[in-house]
Amino acid sequence: QVQLVESGGGLVQAGGSLRLSCVASGRTFSSYAMGWFRQAPGKEREFVGHITRGGGTAYYADSVKGRFTISRDNAKNTVFLQMNSLKPEDTAVYYCAARPVRQTSYDYWGQGTQVTVSS
Repeated sequence: QVQLVESGGGLVQAGGSLRLSCVASGRTFSSYAMGWFRQAPGKEREFVGHITRGGGTAYYADSVKGRFTISRDNAKNTVFLQMNSLKPEDTAVYYCAARPVRQTSYDYWGQGTQVTVSS
């Protein structure tokens, strides 16, 4: 089991920046690939990005590519989502999720943190 807790959400004006954090507790953090997802009101949850276990490679949805950056600090059991040039359409609840090694699904999810971007 691993527990995930996100923080860093808030209200920001369009064009601004936020950095979300997700702290993991429980089993070895470095054994999990980590993903970020978001869900806007009335919409389905969507993939934002993903980082490999060692942090060497990150992948992003086209909608955030070039604006968002995922990083991780395995020594601190933390994954980050740096969000720059925010747009009102980035408004959503953001979730981090952990994917165990050799699995294709994210088995563990945080409770989410609200990000609101005003125009």
